[in-house]
Amino acid sequence: MAERTALITGITGQDGSYLAEYLLAQNYRVGGVVRHSATENFWRIKHIRGDIELFRADLLDQTSLDQAVKQSWPDEIYNLAAQSFVPMSWQQPLLTGEFTALGVTRLLESVRRLELDCRFYQASSSEMFGKVREVPQNEETPFYPRSPYGAAKAYGHFITVNYRESYDLHASSGILFNHESPRRGLEFVTRKITYAVALIKHGLAKELRLGSLDARRDWGYAGDYVRAMHLMLQQPEPGDYVVATGETHSVQEFAEQAFAHVDLDWRDHVVQDERFMRPAEVELLIGDPAKAKRELNWQPEVGFQELVQLMVEADLEWVGGKKRRGGALL
Repeated sequence: MAERTALITGITGQDGSYLAEYLLAQNYRVGGVVRHSATENFWRIKHIRGDIELFRADLLDQTSLDQAVKQSWPDEIYNLAAQSFVPMSWQQPLLTGEFTALGVTRLLESVRRLELDCRFYQASSSEMFGKVREVPQNEETPFYPRSPYGAAKAYGHFITVNYRESYDLHASSGILFNHESPRRGLEFVTRKITYAVALIKHGLAKELRLGSLDARRDWGYAGDYVRAMHLMLQQPEPGDYVVATGETHSVQEFAEQAFAHVDLDWRDHVVQDERFMRPAEVELLIGDPAKAKRELNWQPEVGFQELVQLMVEADLEWVGGKKRRGGALL
Protein backbone atom coordinates (compact mmCIF):
# COMPACT_ATOMS: atom_id res chain seq x y z
CA MET A 1 0.00 0.00 0.00
CA ALA A 2 1.35 3.44 -0.96
CA GLU A 3 2.31 5.72 1.90
CA ARG A 4 -0.48 8.13 2.77
CA THR A 5 0.01 11.69 3.99
CA ALA A 6 -1.90 13.30 6.84
CA LEU A 7 -1.88 16.98 7.81
CA ILE A 8 -2.81 17.79 11.41
CA THR A 9 -3.66 21.26 12.68
CA GLY A 10 -3.10 21.47 16.42
CA ILE A 11 -0.40 18.82 16.28
CA THR A 12 1.33 20.23 19.38
CA GLY A 13 -1.82 19.75 21.49
CA GLN A 14 -2.99 16.72 23.43
CA ASP A 15 -5.03 15.16 20.63
CA GLY A 16 -2.63 16.18 17.88
CA SER A 17 0.32 14.50 19.54
CA TYR A 18 -1.54 11.23 20.16
CA LEU A 19 -2.93 11.26 16.61
CA ALA A 20 0.53 11.89 15.13
CA GLU A 21 1.92 8.92 17.08
CA TYR A 22 -0.95 6.72 15.95
CA LEU A 23 -0.64 7.67 12.27
CA LEU A 24 3.13 7.18 12.29
CA ALA A 25 2.52 3.67 13.58
CA GLN A 26 0.17 3.19 10.60
CA ASN A 27 3.03 4.16 8.23
CA TYR A 28 1.67 7.59 7.37
CA ARG A 29 3.77 10.55 6.36
CA VAL A 30 2.68 13.06 9.01
CA GLY A 31 2.71 16.83 8.71
CA GLY A 32 1.61 19.35 11.29
CA VAL A 33 0.51 22.97 11.16
CA VAL A 34 2.12 25.20 13.79
CA ARG A 35 1.79 28.92 14.32
CA HIS A 36 4.64 31.41 14.26
CA SER A 37 5.47 32.06 17.91
CA ALA A 38 8.25 33.61 19.96
CA THR A 39 8.25 30.50 22.14
CA GLU A 40 7.77 26.93 20.94
CA ASN A 41 5.51 24.64 22.93
CA PHE A 42 6.57 21.34 21.43
CA TRP A 43 6.95 19.20 24.56
CA ARG A 44 4.14 16.82 23.57
CA ILE A 45 5.77 15.98 20.21
CA LYS A 46 9.42 16.16 21.29
CA HIS A 47 9.85 12.38 21.04
CA ILE A 48 8.55 12.26 17.43
CA ARG A 49 9.89 15.59 16.20
CA GLY A 50 12.32 13.91 13.80
CA ASP A 51 9.55 11.81 12.25
CA ILE A 52 7.13 14.59 11.31
CA GLU A 53 7.23 17.66 9.07
CA LEU A 54 5.99 20.99 10.41
CA PHE A 55 4.42 23.76 8.32
CA ARG A 56 4.13 27.33 9.56
CA ALA A 57 0.57 28.54 9.13
CA ASP A 58 -2.26 30.17 11.05
CA LEU A 59 -6.00 29.50 11.14
CA LEU A 60 -6.45 33.28 11.01
CA ASP A 61 -4.60 33.58 7.71
CA GLN A 62 -6.01 32.05 4.52
CA THR A 63 -2.83 32.44 2.48
CA SER A 64 -0.66 30.56 4.96
CA LEU A 65 -3.19 27.72 5.16
CA ASP A 66 -3.30 27.48 1.37
CA GLN A 67 0.49 27.20 1.32
CA ALA A 68 0.60 24.54 4.04
CA VAL A 69 -2.01 22.42 2.26
CA LYS A 70 -0.32 22.88 -1.11
CA GLN A 71 3.12 21.98 0.28
CA SER A 72 1.93 18.87 2.12
CA TRP A 73 -0.76 17.82 -0.40
CA PRO A 74 -2.35 15.45 2.12
CA ASP A 75 -4.66 12.48 1.65
CA GLU A 76 -6.25 13.29 5.01
CA ILE A 77 -6.62 16.53 6.99
CA TYR A 78 -7.40 16.52 10.71
CA ASN A 79 -8.48 19.92 12.00
CA LEU A 80 -7.79 19.79 15.73
CA ALA A 81 -6.60 23.37 16.25
CA ALA A 82 -8.83 25.73 18.24
CA GLN A 83 -9.00 28.02 21.22
CA SER A 84 -10.20 25.08 23.26
CA PHE A 85 -10.30 26.25 26.90
CA VAL A 86 -13.96 26.97 27.66
CA PRO A 87 -13.47 29.58 30.46
CA MET A 88 -11.08 31.53 28.21
CA SER A 89 -13.80 31.77 25.56
CA TRP A 90 -15.74 34.20 27.76
CA GLN A 91 -12.66 36.36 28.16
CA GLN A 92 -11.80 36.23 24.45
CA PRO A 93 -15.07 35.47 22.62
CA LEU A 94 -14.08 37.14 19.35
CA LEU A 95 -10.71 35.42 19.13
CA THR A 96 -12.39 32.12 20.00
CA GLY A 97 -14.77 32.65 17.11
CA GLU A 98 -11.95 33.48 14.71
CA PHE A 99 -9.96 30.34 15.54
CA THR A 100 -12.61 27.81 16.48
CA ALA A 101 -15.33 28.79 13.99
CA LEU A 102 -13.97 30.75 11.04
CA GLY A 103 -10.68 28.84 11.11
CA VAL A 104 -12.62 25.74 10.04
CA THR A 105 -14.04 27.60 7.05
CA ARG A 106 -10.62 28.83 5.98
CA LEU A 107 -9.22 25.30 6.03
CA LEU A 108 -12.19 23.93 4.11
CA GLU A 109 -11.74 26.77 1.63
CA SER A 110 -8.14 25.68 1.10
CA VAL A 111 -9.34 22.19 0.23
CA ARG A 112 -12.05 23.52 -2.10
CA ARG A 113 -9.93 26.14 -3.86
CA LEU A 114 -7.01 23.78 -4.45
CA GLU A 115 -9.45 21.08 -5.62
CA LEU A 116 -7.67 18.67 -3.31
CA ASP A 117 -8.91 15.09 -3.33
CA CYS A 118 -8.59 14.42 0.39
CA ARG A 119 -10.62 13.42 3.40
CA PHE A 120 -11.33 15.98 6.13
CA TYR A 121 -11.90 15.52 9.85
CA GLN A 122 -13.40 18.28 12.01
CA ALA A 123 -13.02 18.14 15.78
CA SER A 124 -16.51 18.91 17.05
CA SER A 125 -17.30 18.96 20.76
CA SER A 126 -19.86 17.79 23.29
CA GLU A 127 -19.92 21.42 24.51
CA MET A 128 -22.21 22.07 21.53
CA PHE A 129 -24.96 20.23 23.45
CA GLY A 130 -24.59 22.59 26.42
CA LYS A 131 -28.01 22.81 28.06
CA VAL A 132 -28.82 19.30 26.98
CA ARG A 133 -32.16 18.50 25.33
CA GLU A 134 -32.00 14.75 25.98
CA VAL A 135 -29.95 12.23 27.92
CA PRO A 136 -27.76 10.67 26.64
CA GLN A 137 -26.75 12.83 23.67
CA ASN A 138 -26.39 11.33 20.20
CA GLU A 139 -25.83 12.58 16.65
CA GLU A 140 -29.46 13.76 16.36
CA THR A 141 -29.62 15.65 19.68
CA PRO A 142 -30.20 19.40 19.11
CA PHE A 143 -27.37 21.73 20.09
CA TYR A 144 -27.78 24.36 22.83
CA PRO A 145 -24.26 25.70 23.49
CA ARG A 146 -23.66 27.51 26.78
CA SER A 147 -20.36 29.24 26.04
CA PRO A 148 -18.69 31.15 23.21
CA TYR A 149 -16.53 28.05 22.71
CA GLY A 150 -19.58 25.80 22.34
CA ALA A 151 -21.20 28.25 19.93
CA ALA A 152 -18.02 28.48 17.85
CA LYS A 153 -17.76 24.69 17.73
CA ALA A 154 -21.38 24.48 16.54
CA TYR A 155 -20.52 26.82 13.67
CA GLY A 156 -17.47 24.72 12.80
CA HIS A 157 -19.60 21.59 12.86
CA PHE A 158 -22.33 22.94 10.61
CA ILE A 159 -19.94 24.59 8.14
CA THR A 160 -18.29 21.17 7.73
CA VAL A 161 -21.69 19.64 7.00
CA ASN A 162 -22.38 22.48 4.57
CA TYR A 163 -19.16 21.97 2.61
CA ARG A 164 -19.73 18.21 2.59
CA GLU A 165 -23.17 18.62 1.06
CA SER A 166 -22.35 21.58 -1.20
CA TYR A 167 -19.00 20.47 -2.63
CA ASP A 168 -19.20 16.68 -2.23
CA LEU A 169 -16.28 16.59 0.19
CA HIS A 170 -15.50 13.53 2.29
CA ALA A 171 -15.75 15.64 5.45
CA SER A 172 -16.62 14.06 8.79
CA SER A 173 -17.06 15.45 12.29
CA GLY A 174 -16.29 13.68 15.52
CA ILE A 175 -18.50 14.99 18.34
CA LEU A 176 -15.99 14.14 21.02
CA PHE A 177 -16.95 14.14 24.65
CA ASN A 178 -14.33 15.06 27.27
CA HIS A 179 -11.13 13.10 26.76
CA GLU A 180 -8.12 13.43 29.00
CA SER A 181 -4.54 12.24 29.44
CA PRO A 182 -1.24 13.16 31.09
CA ARG A 183 -0.76 15.54 28.13
CA ARG A 184 -3.80 17.62 29.07
CA GLY A 185 -3.05 21.29 29.74
CA LEU A 186 -2.83 22.35 33.38
CA GLU A 187 -5.73 24.76 32.93
CA PHE A 188 -8.23 21.92 32.39
CA VAL A 189 -9.99 20.67 35.51
CA THR A 190 -8.89 17.03 35.26
CA ARG A 191 -5.21 17.86 34.95
CA LYS A 192 -5.59 20.65 37.50
CA ILE A 193 -6.79 18.00 39.94
CA THR A 194 -4.14 15.36 39.23
CA TYR A 195 -1.33 17.93 39.24
CA ALA A 196 -2.53 19.34 42.58
CA VAL A 197 -2.71 15.81 44.00
CA ALA A 198 0.94 15.30 43.03
CA LEU A 199 1.99 18.63 44.56
CA ILE A 200 0.14 17.88 47.81
CA LYS A 201 1.50 14.33 48.02
CA HIS A 202 5.03 15.67 47.55
CA GLY A 203 4.44 18.27 50.29
CA LEU A 204 4.57 21.21 47.89
CA ALA A 205 0.95 22.40 48.31
CA LYS A 206 -1.92 22.03 50.74
CA GLU A 207 -5.12 22.85 48.89
CA LEU A 208 -6.85 22.71 45.54
CA ARG A 209 -9.38 25.37 44.54
CA LEU A 210 -12.14 24.28 42.16
CA GLY A 211 -15.39 25.66 40.78
CA SER A 212 -18.48 23.47 40.48
CA LEU A 213 -18.06 20.01 41.98
CA ASP A 214 -21.45 18.84 40.74
CA ALA A 215 -20.89 19.25 36.97
CA ARG A 216 -20.93 15.82 35.35
CA ARG A 217 -18.92 14.79 32.31
CA ASP A 218 -18.38 11.76 30.11
CA TRP A 219 -14.59 11.35 30.47
CA GLY A 220 -12.51 9.10 28.23
CA TYR A 221 -8.86 8.66 27.27
CA ALA A 222 -7.47 10.80 24.45
CA GLY A 223 -5.41 7.92 23.07
CA ASP A 224 -8.62 5.96 22.49
CA TYR A 225 -10.40 8.87 20.84
CA VAL A 226 -7.80 9.56 18.14
CA ARG A 227 -8.40 6.01 16.85
CA ALA A 228 -12.01 7.00 16.25
CA MET A 229 -10.90 10.08 14.28
CA HIS A 230 -8.82 7.92 11.96
CA LEU A 231 -11.57 5.33 11.54
CA MET A 232 -14.02 8.02 10.39
CA LEU A 233 -11.81 8.90 7.45
CA GLN A 234 -11.52 5.25 6.41
CA GLN A 235 -15.27 4.91 5.84
CA PRO A 236 -16.69 4.82 2.30
CA GLU A 237 -19.03 7.72 3.12
CA PRO A 238 -18.49 10.71 5.43
CA GLY A 239 -20.62 11.27 8.51
CA ASP A 240 -20.86 12.61 12.04
CA TYR A 241 -20.13 10.45 15.08
CA VAL A 242 -20.47 10.87 18.83
CA VAL A 243 -17.33 9.54 20.52
CA ALA A 244 -17.87 8.89 24.21
CA THR A 245 -17.79 6.24 26.93
CA GLY A 246 -21.48 6.35 27.75
CA GLU A 247 -20.70 6.92 31.45
CA THR A 248 -20.87 10.15 33.44
CA HIS A 249 -18.94 11.22 36.53
CA SER A 250 -18.89 14.43 38.54
CA VAL A 251 -15.90 16.68 39.15
CA GLN A 252 -16.17 15.59 42.78
CA GLU A 253 -15.90 11.92 41.78
CA PHE A 254 -12.79 12.70 39.74
CA ALA A 255 -11.23 14.46 42.74
CA GLU A 256 -12.21 11.64 45.09
CA GLN A 257 -10.56 9.03 42.85
CA ALA A 258 -7.43 11.10 42.33
CA PHE A 259 -6.82 11.81 46.02
CA ALA A 260 -7.75 8.25 47.05
CA HIS A 261 -5.10 6.90 44.68
CA VAL A 262 -2.42 8.48 46.91
CA ASP A 263 -4.24 7.64 50.16
CA LEU A 264 -5.53 11.17 50.78
CA ASP A 265 -9.06 12.39 51.57
CA TRP A 266 -10.15 14.98 49.00
CA ARG A 267 -12.27 16.77 51.63
CA ASP A 268 -9.10 17.76 53.50
CA HIS A 269 -7.73 19.66 50.51
CA VAL A 270 -10.44 20.78 48.05
CA VAL A 271 -11.90 24.28 48.43
CA GLN A 272 -14.72 25.58 46.23
CA ASP A 273 -13.95 28.98 44.78
CA GLU A 274 -16.51 31.16 42.96
CA ARG A 275 -13.77 32.54 40.72
CA PHE A 276 -13.75 29.22 38.88
CA MET A 277 -17.51 29.04 38.32
CA ARG A 278 -18.70 29.41 34.71
CA PRO A 279 -21.19 32.22 33.91
CA ALA A 280 -23.43 29.50 32.42
CA GLU A 281 -22.55 26.02 33.62
CA VAL A 282 -23.05 22.85 31.59
CA GLU A 283 -24.38 20.52 34.26
CA LEU A 284 -24.51 17.14 32.53
CA LEU A 285 -22.88 15.63 29.47
CA ILE A 286 -23.10 11.94 28.60
CA GLY A 287 -22.71 10.59 25.10
CA ASP A 288 -24.30 7.69 23.26
CA PRO A 289 -21.50 6.17 21.12
CA ALA A 290 -23.72 3.46 19.58
CA LYS A 291 -23.19 4.69 16.00
CA ALA A 292 -19.39 4.81 16.39
CA LYS A 293 -19.39 1.33 17.89
CA ARG A 294 -21.65 -0.02 15.17
CA GLU A 295 -20.21 1.64 12.05
CA LEU A 296 -16.58 2.22 13.06
CA ASN A 297 -16.20 -0.88 15.23
CA TRP A 298 -14.72 1.46 17.85
CA GLN A 299 -14.58 0.81 21.57
CA PRO A 300 -12.91 2.81 24.37
CA GLU A 301 -10.24 0.71 26.06
CA VAL A 302 -9.33 2.85 29.11
CA GLY A 303 -11.99 3.17 31.83
CA PHE A 304 -12.61 6.08 34.19
CA GLN A 305 -10.69 4.77 37.20
CA GLU A 306 -7.75 3.68 35.05
CA LEU A 307 -7.68 7.11 33.38
CA VAL A 308 -7.57 8.95 36.72
CA GLN A 309 -4.81 6.69 38.01
CA LEU A 310 -2.82 7.07 34.79
CA MET A 311 -2.91 10.86 35.09
CA VAL A 312 -2.08 10.90 38.80
CA GLU A 313 0.88 8.55 38.32
CA ALA A 314 2.25 10.67 35.46
CA ASP A 315 2.00 13.85 37.54
CA LEU A 316 3.56 12.19 40.59
CA GLU A 317 6.52 11.21 38.45
CA TRP A 318 6.78 14.62 36.79
CA VAL A 319 6.52 16.63 40.02
CA GLY A 320 8.91 14.25 41.77
CA GLY A 321 11.49 14.68 39.03
CA LYS A 322 11.17 18.46 39.12
CA LYS A 323 11.47 18.40 42.90
CA ARG A 324 14.67 16.34 42.81
CA ARG A 325 16.23 18.59 40.18
CA GLY A 326 15.06 21.81 41.78
CA GLY A 327 13.20 22.84 38.61
CA ALA A 328 10.24 25.20 38.31
CA LEU A 329 6.95 23.45 39.00
CA LEU A 330 4.63 25.84 37.14
